[in-house]
Amino acid sequence: MSKYIITGAKGGNPPQGAAAPNRVEIHDFVKIQDQFSLYIQALQKIFSENQPDVASFFSIAGIHGLPYQEWDGSGNKPVDTAGWEGYCTHGNVLFPTWHRPYMALYEQALQTAAIQIAATYTVNQAQYKQAALQLRQPYWDWASNALPPPEVISLDKVSIVAPNGQTIQVANPLRRYTFHPIDPSFPSPYSSWKTTLRQPDTTAPNATDDVAVLTSTLQAAQRQLTSKTYNLLSRVHTWPAFSNHTPGDGGSTSNSLEAIHDGVHVDVGGNGQMSDPSVAGFDPIFFLHHANVDRLVSLWSAINPGVWVSAGEATDGTWTIVPDSTVDKNTDLTPFWNSQTSYWESSMVTATATLGYSYPEFNGLDLSNPNAVRTAIAQKVNQLYGGGLARRRSLVAAAPKAKVAAESTPSDSAGNGNAAPHVQVNLEREAPAPHPSHTGGHPSTPASQPDQHFEVDIERRSGSHTSGEDKFWEWTARIRIKKYEIGGSFLVELFLGSVPEDPRHWRTSPHFVGAHHVFANSVPERCANCRNNRDVEVEGFVHLNDGIIEHSGLDSLEPEVVVPYLTHNLHWRVQKAGGEPVDLADVQSLEILVIATPLSFPPESDFPVPGESEHHHGITHGRPGGALSGNTA
Repeated sequence: MSKYIITGAKGGNPPQGAAAPNRVEIHDFVKIQDQFSLYIQALQKIFSENQPDVASFFSIAGIHGLPYQEWDGSGNKPVDTAGWEGYCTHGNVLFPTWHRPYMALYEQALQTAAIQIAATYTVNQAQYKQAALQLRQPYWDWASNALPPPEVISLDKVSIVAPNGQTIQVANPLRRYTFHPIDPSFPSPYSSWKTTLRQPDTTAPNATDDVAVLTSTLQAAQRQLTSKTYNLLSRVHTWPAFSNHTPGDGGSTSNSLEAIHDGVHVDVGGNGQMSDPSVAGFDPIFFLHHANVDRLVSLWSAINPGVWVSAGEATDGTWTIVPDSTVDKNTDLTPFWNSQTSYWESSMVTATATLGYSYPEFNGLDLSNPNAVRTAIAQKVNQLYGGGLARRRSLVAAAPKAKVAAESTPSDSAGNGNAAPHVQVNLEREAPAPHPSHTGGHPSTPASQPDQHFEVDIERRSGSHTSGEDKFWEWTARIRIKKYEIGGSFLVELFLGSVPEDPRHWRTSPHFVGAHHVFANSVPERCANCRNNRDVEVEGFVHLNDGIIEHSGLDSLEPEVVVPYLTHNLHWRVQKAGGEPVDLADVQSLEILVIATPLSFPPESDFPVPGESEHHHGITHGRPGGALSGNTA
């Protein structure tokens, strides 16, 4: 039987100096009338095709996870029934590159449908035939704008130009996918939902999207999405640290691409499909999201020329990859055929033009000159995502040196809604008052030691210090936790100041400063290897500088000033993707460690240059989920 060969979209006129037609950011794409009209109709067409058809939306979406069956003859049965039985390569070095031919397959199916639709136009047919050739899957740049346009998250109908030239309103396929029928492999609650849902208001069969919660959740995530993306692109330089969320940041104190990606999944989904890797692919926003993930691969690769997939462990494995086996750039990216007998490999997809697309940042660049490309892309990254860093740098440069003044007062960790106190640091500070530790509050301290001398508990890796206007300290919380400890997707939320008592208000609290998200199978018993690897850890980072500047009133980011403030005011909570709080006593694997890194700005560098980091164990040690004393990892 003939295989569906993945070529990506074909044809179209590249912008001047581009290697292929561009994928366009979704806020811009919805304004391109002819392409948007074809795109909406093409989505409707592949949505309506028989679900088992190889190029139907259901079949393509199902490659990612359920219904856990072979696609187009790639593996008649799973290589290991103890493995993760989707094809997706979560948690290993193939995560970024596996999604590249996956997106190309989706884009190819869409363009094929669009070309057929364009041929039915009786008005301006030549224009629409050209628009179909030009059509590429748009991307959602959540690092610049975490809130998609209404055409994606709120409109049930959208306006398009029909084949007869009339402007009409049609059902919006970007809003949701309707199953026909619901696949019997789906677990609860998905087994009772006729459509995909985002941030559903309940898990009952009559659940609906809660657009208000989705909007507020994404808006609350914006600052960290921008900061995490900038740090990823400017600070991470090794493939293992870049590619996936297993521990090991390469010394960057920055998130991996997969960790940032996980956060968008969980924030969009709540209890909906996007928060569960087994069904996430069925939400149409999945492909907007992953087009941007692929774009970040291109940007990072341009900044790190010559760095590509290195060998690593397959962890959970896939339908066709044995768990814990070794994978590398020559591993088959199943189930994506590039011929009747062979698959795409990571070594084949270093250039996007190979699969028929490019991104606007590369327009007009000489791709044969990697140094020039690196410089140009670094400038674009600074323009797009570096504004927050420039603001923090200017604030720090303008601030006077730290003042040692009135004693610090602990904030109310119980969450009574009081604002965090303005703190000026006295190094001879009063110890925090005893407080129940199960809520993530301050560690209990004997009342007999009210004037305990504060000692900076750090692991100084070098004698680096910062001074002058061209240097400052970057503060980051490193979070490690077992992926399957909660039994589904969840997030670890950080606060500077008091935490609301009501978990529904945690994400919208003014003291919320960021979160690390874990994107995990909601029914791990359906994945035997998930059960067998419950000790697998994931790692992520929350950047604290913006929150410190906003809430503390401190005059400096120097460690002797910030450490006492964070010791009193940094708090955390764990919450399931659907909003249910998790008692910290039930999350034994959680470890939050605060790291300070000096950054300098040499004139010849495109990005800030980090010095040696300091691990400040004492900020969180002694509280549930705090740093392990003396842990040097």
